[in-house]
Amino acid sequence: MLIIQPHYHAIARTTQDYERMASAGVVAVAEPAFWAGFDRRYPETFIDYFRQISEFEPTRAAQYGIRHFCWVAVNPKEAENPELSRAVLAHMPEFFQKPTVLGVGETGLHKATKNECEIFEAQVDLALRFGQLLLIHTPHLEDKLYGTKRILEILKGFPLDPDRVWIDHVEEHTIRDVKDAGYWVGFTLYPITKCSFKRAVDMLERYGWERTLVNSSADWGPSDPATLHDCIFEFRRRGHSLQEALEVFYNNPVRFLSQNPKFDLPLVKLETVGPNAG
Repeated sequence: MLIIQPHYHAIARTTQDYERMASAGVVAVAEPAFWAGFDRRYPETFIDYFRQISEFEPTRAAQYGIRHFCWVAVNPKEAENPELSRAVLAHMPEFFQKPTVLGVGETGLHKATKNECEIFEAQVDLALRFGQLLLIHTPHLEDKLYGTKRILEILKGFPLDPDRVWIDHVEEHTIRDVKDAGYWVGFTLYPITKCSFKRAVDMLERYGWERTLVNSSADWGPSDPATLHDCIFEFRRRGHSLQEALEVFYNNPVRFLSQNPKFDLPLVKLETVGPNAG
């Protein structure tokens, strides 16, 4: 079947992962701006990074028949330096014009400090002023519930269309608040700090899959893009049809991401992808 990996940190992965994903049906990935594992010190470092994910990564993915899209942002883990962050934000609109950049992301909160909240608000404002989609990171582990509630409080202060906002890394104790507010939710399959593929399928069954995205987020930590396929297998094992799997793991990313016309992949029905699609 056709699959879209909507949150994938390709910069941290090898070309072998592209080959594996292509063999398993992945036709597109979207790469949010990421923390480098250490705090960057100069605006130019961010700008070169944005160039790498918006200019080089599409060519690497294309060798395996995969479309590569990306987002630009100051990741919340690096938002403690407002002066540096605002210098980076001043250059972000230059990238909104590039053919594969989908919006502002991943912004959000890590520890929900004053500086993080200030830079998060500035990035939400930037997305609104330039008509960009918004991808929001919620904190890990014990900070997740508080951080998610703080994000929702901040968003209430902006005239946002909830359909253009994706709040990621949602788990069982935060999903209801996000869904009730009308935003898209994301489940991130990650072995330590986020969600297992079985828990993700549990939530799909309990809360439905409208406005829901599933991703593996694979990065330089313990992670694997194949966990997305584990989730699909579990979803099918529980009796869900191939068309239902297409709705969750392909059509839902298309529905959200294609609100930016640069993301031009079509919605699909089972009969349009051939008799051997499963």
